[in-house]
Amino acid sequence: MKVLVVEDNAALLESIKQILADEYEVDTADNGDDGLFMAQQNIYDVILLDVMLPGMDGFEIVQQIRREKINTSVLFLTAKDGLEDRVRGLEMGGDDYLVKPFQAPELKARIRALLRRSGILSLEANITYRGIELRGKEKDILIDGDSIKLTMKQYELLEYLIQNKGKILTREQIFDRIWGFDSDTTIAIVEVFVHHLRKKLEPYQYHKDIQTVRGVGYMLNQA
Repeated sequence: MKVLVVEDNAALLESIKQILADEYEVDTADNGDDGLFMAQQNIYDVILLDVMLPGMDGFEIVQQIRREKINTSVLFLTAKDGLEDRVRGLEMGGDDYLVKPFQAPELKARIRALLRRSGILSLEANITYRGIELRGKEKDILIDGDSIKLTMKQYELLEYLIQNKGKILTREQIFDRIWGFDSDTTIAIVEVFVHHLRKKLEPYQYHKDIQTVRGVGYMLNQA
């Protein structure tokens, strides 16, 4: 799963990244303008958003992404603990609020709670689609009861498609989500991996569920 942290305090930003690195892939931004751009890619499961930022502040960022129908869960991080600020953040589209300073266990618990609330993370960390079960802890997959082998990138691709079933994902979204902004490869890799994933699903007739949206990207049919 992928988390975006937007925080202008360099020491705190690095600390949060280290806290989350064992469970999540973490991207970071240290100002509001970069944070908004990255959030607009709609490739994250959770956004940790400081309120006071250079450029756009956190309130402006969440307002903008909600206008663009981006529903990624947002956890505000702020030194402000007044009721008015907390209410304002939630009313603008935030999902939770964590006051600095905070402890690592609470931060992780808040993120897991948001993931469960959004349906991305079940209590068992497993997700299913028709006869397909992805077992998150083991990173393995069962199809109609049979265990099959996928590479880690194939697993992440299928997981991302299932999490967004019924939604069109652009090639750019898939590339940024699975390979990342700083990848040395090119966007053409997306088509290659979709082809290989379909081949793995073909014996079970699930390959047809991955639809190509010409000129845009891919969509997994609703279960």
